[in-house]
Amino acid sequence: MTMNRQLFGRALFGAAMVSTPAAGGAYNAGFAIVTQTEDGQSIPRSAGLPYAPRNLPDRILLTPGADPAREMAVAFRTDTAQAESQAQLAVSVDGPTLEEKAVLVTGKTMPVDSSYGASFYHQVRFTGLTPDTVYAYRVKGAAGWSEWYQFRTAAAEVKPFRFLYLGDVQNGILTYASRVIRQAFHAHGDIRLTVHAGDLVGQRDDLDHDDEWGEWNDAGGYNYAIVPQVPATGNHEYVEVVQPDGSESYKLGPYWPAQFALPANGAEAAKATTYYTDYQGVRFIVLDGTSAINLGSMKAQTDWLDAALASSKANWNVVLFHQPVFTCARPNDTKEIKAAWKPVFEKRKVDLVLQGHDHCYSRLTSEAGREASAKARADGSVQGPVYLVSVTGSKMYRLNDRAGSQPDKIAEATELYQIVDVEPQRLKFRTYTASGRLYDGFDLERTASGNRLHEIDEPTIAARTCSGETGPDGGRCVARGK
Repeated sequence: MTMNRQLFGRALFGAAMVSTPAAGGAYNAGFAIVTQTEDGQSIPRSAGLPYAPRNLPDRILLTPGADPAREMAVAFRTDTAQAESQAQLAVSVDGPTLEEKAVLVTGKTMPVDSSYGASFYHQVRFTGLTPDTVYAYRVKGAAGWSEWYQFRTAAAEVKPFRFLYLGDVQNGILTYASRVIRQAFHAHGDIRLTVHAGDLVGQRDDLDHDDEWGEWNDAGGYNYAIVPQVPATGNHEYVEVVQPDGSESYKLGPYWPAQFALPANGAEAAKATTYYTDYQGVRFIVLDGTSAINLGSMKAQTDWLDAALASSKANWNVVLFHQPVFTCARPNDTKEIKAAWKPVFEKRKVDLVLQGHDHCYSRLTSEAGREASAKARADGSVQGPVYLVSVTGSKMYRLNDRAGSQPDKIAEATELYQIVDVEPQRLKFRTYTASGRLYDGFDLERTASGNRLHEIDEPTIAARTCSGETGPDGGRCVARGK
């Protein structure tokens, strides 16, 4: 694994490439589908050149402002012929006349070089918007405008809405994870936000970095351009740069700050990767576990987390990050995060903690275990934070020894997505398999004394775990030990 990490680190930051796209990014079947580093090692590539930058915009992605009732932002990519970041924005109308009252909005441009050649990423912020209003926008490339995309701003007041929670996409992004994402959007209408618990890509494991980000955008398609995306960084959003003494240091990959135009209200020590956004009665707080553990920002993030929770006027507080407090796959819990952040979650009465990293499913409500949790609920005890871990992509880990008794519900070797319906006094959390079958669910009810958790009466499918080398679908168990 160390060799792969070194290989991808060198490839991303200035390696000589043997295959480059033709001018204008045109597909050329004669090009090799590997990229080589200076020492002759190869990185796999998608067949052909499907992700070369073009003269029309691609990778169009919407993100919320800190107040998404009044601010949204869009990021997109073009070839270098489009040097200026331009978008048109209009209040949506019901006839084909959007451009008549559209205003031109400009933003910033960032160069990103890849194995496909040079490209520009553009970011445009839409400010001064009217709450609970449908807007349409399009973005510009050298050859012309994209199609029109629509989004609705958040309401200024508390109002029910639905959001989608995805665990690690990371591996098998277009091959496997895309069907899960598309199933979620197809089966559950009016999703208003998508939250990602980190490791959106593999970045050192599977493909060339640009291929992975191309696949990630393709997996969500136009949904990512019309539904605001709320991503957390995972360890795979970082690259490990080899130092002269042979040690490795983490560095945020260049695609993250280019791909996501995020609110600038995070912790100073992790400004590019921490933030919060308030959406119709929910404060979503996004942390960066990799920076906290490996880059010395733990205290700064912890202090900022506490302040963001203390200042929250939301009905519900949801915290999103990658490395889980309670792990369902690894031998030990994430001790640094558990020591620093768990006490804040409990003190400030966080409702949901959404995580990834473990490539299994876990819903945990008591460190003492599921029997203690069930007894506490039966006795009428108030429910503390509910800790979730989930996975969307194809990489799977074996469950650890505690998984059989500590979490309330687990799954192994299973691709999942989560739908959360938010009401002023109730959160309805449902977990579905890739084929759309209900796997787990609970309701959180707000009361004057605290949250009450209610298991759902809806029928769910049987627990999915491997039996020896046989997987839950009857084939081989694809989960590996961690």
